[in-house]
Amino acid sequence: MHMPVSLLRRCLFMVLACAMVTGAFAYDGQVFRVCADPNNLPFSADTKDGLENKIASIWARELGLPIEYTWFPQRRGFVRKTLRALDESGFDYKCDVVMGVATGFDQLLTTKPYYRSTYALVYAKGRGLDDVSSGDQFINLDPEIRNSLKIGAFTPTPGTKWLSRHGMTEQMVAFVAMSGNPEEYPGEIVEKEIAGGNLDAAIVWGPIAGYFAKRAEGVEIVVIPLESEPGIRFDFAISAGVRYGDGDRKRALEDLMDRTEESMQAIFADYNVPLLDLSEAWIPPDDDD
Repeated sequence: MHMPVSLLRRCLFMVLACAMVTGAFAYDGQVFRVCADPNNLPFSADTKDGLENKIASIWARELGLPIEYTWFPQRRGFVRKTLRALDESGFDYKCDVVMGVATGFDQLLTTKPYYRSTYALVYAKGRGLDDVSSGDQFINLDPEIRNSLKIGAFTPTPGTKWLSRHGMTEQMVAFVAMSGNPEEYPGEIVEKEIAGGNLDAAIVWGPIAGYFAKRAEGVEIVVIPLESEPGIRFDFAISAGVRYGDGDRKRALEDLMDRTEESMQAIFADYNVPLLDLSEAWIPPDDDD
């Protein structure tokens, strides 16, 4: 018995469609939907200039899908108001993927990491700290120099704990990690406070330090990656996050990471991200759906 030509064409179309989405996820076969902060460079921005925007675009292109954003400041309530929130129809979620979260972040089901970085010490060259090339050298500065410093750090982060441990509490200038003002962004500590001479040094998450150091005008910003020590962890692996129960999407994203590794590395280099060996990062179990 011969199959009608129209039915044969439909079958062939379905086979090709299945082949195209093998290892990928559907988004109803229409859109790659990302939850993101509109003002959080170097990671994301509503201008699509962030490194996570660039990576999301690569993944969407690899899937052959358009990309769509749900924007919300990455403050308290971000996951609840984006990834877990229903859209206007009341039948579907607003977005499906959060880029750039710490591996194992308990509010999300996280993928294996796609990069690993560390906090960094930053200072402006030519202002008395040029001989400092490591964290150890910094904490062991001559007491007269050390005691005169103003050192910025976000609280609560490993930077404030590290400064306190090494007797530099009096020199610390604390900044709030998650400001209630959506117009403010963490990179201002480098772009304005260090470059402008209001701080002598700061301890900042590596991608932020590297990006804003590269962009600084009229001053050279030195970036020194810091090494973790017992009780203080500076290095973290970074993953994408999806809703719990969305294990198929998680594994599809991990497949995209493998397929776009070279392109991602080019983005990290362009954004001056201090990278650590990813093989040493903790990877969440596959069965944690």
